[in-house]
Amino acid sequence: MAEETVTKTFILSDSNEMIGLVGVNNHNLDVIAGELGVTLNPHGDQIRIDGDSKHGSMAYQVLTKLSELQRTGVKLAEQDVLSAAKMAQKGTLEYFLDFYSQSIIKDAKGEPIRVKNFGQRQYVNAIQHNAITFGIGPAGTGKTYLAVVMAVAALKAGEVDRIIVTRPAVEAGESLGFLPGDLKEKVDPYLRPIYDALHAVLGTEHTARLMERGVIEIAPLAYMRGRTLDSAFAILDEAQNTTPEQMKMFLTRLGFNSKMIVNGDISQIDLPSKKRSGLVQVQRILKGVNHIEFIYFSADDVVRNPVVASIIAAYDVVEKDAADRRAQSDKETN
Repeated sequence: MAEETVTKTFILSDSNEMIGLVGVNNHNLDVIAGELGVTLNPHGDQIRIDGDSKHGSMAYQVLTKLSELQRTGVKLAEQDVLSAAKMAQKGTLEYFLDFYSQSIIKDAKGEPIRVKNFGQRQYVNAIQHNAITFGIGPAGTGKTYLAVVMAVAALKAGEVDRIIVTRPAVEAGESLGFLPGDLKEKVDPYLRPIYDALHAVLGTEHTARLMERGVIEIAPLAYMRGRTLDSAFAILDEAQNTTPEQMKMFLTRLGFNSKMIVNGDISQIDLPSKKRSGLVQVQRILKGVNHIEFIYFSADDVVRNPVVASIIAAYDVVEKDAADRRAQSDKETN
């Protein structure tokens, strides 16, 4: 039985706050309404909330937090509004303002870089307190970007001497040999997300200078074999495409005064069908090991366009149904 619709009224202490809170053409209110399934109508210094009791209360709490954030001088963006709405649904809204109380570092434009949601906060906290952190979840959750941010922050603080970023070039396969240029030029397209993150945080020219000096190294995973990474911040991206042997090889490169981040999305494995993913296997092998932590992201943690989270959730449903059918078929066969 559907819950009865109730009406709440959110009143702003200052009518001048209304424009920033509701957004251009009421876009911020539309984002909240879409996430929480309520109707929001602004009028004067008030916003009328229509919906069931539970979601109406959530919407009121979200508006309260956003209003408080706006009064600190933060100009609300869609990501802020979306994050607040998702945190309300997950019961973590009480931590929302904490995200804005401190920044990790400033980007190339001088803007503070902060976590966007509770999942990212857990991820950053795990990196700060562990030697190896695994970030597992869908694209768009900020795993790669935050890994680069944390690496740059450690470099600037003098905690490490260099940053090493790697990933397997599985998608290239044998076609690598047919691509023009040397090995670096052949694998660079697969490392584009890393370059984009570094350029956003450090700037293009500064990144180039650090790479020329060897302070930042971006290389295929095969280049890690036989090395010991002391005083380094190492990032393995797209780790779902490592074999178990490659994963072990990378993890055992960890040297003194070093940190590692291993990121991947186990729903996007590009390995040949007969090969196992090292990222899938390592979760079982290293579970519970000291100084190693696994952080799992979901579609709710996506910080891209809200449609991306909906796409991921829809695919998850289909893939779960397919997995259930395969399991049932195997059971009947046996």
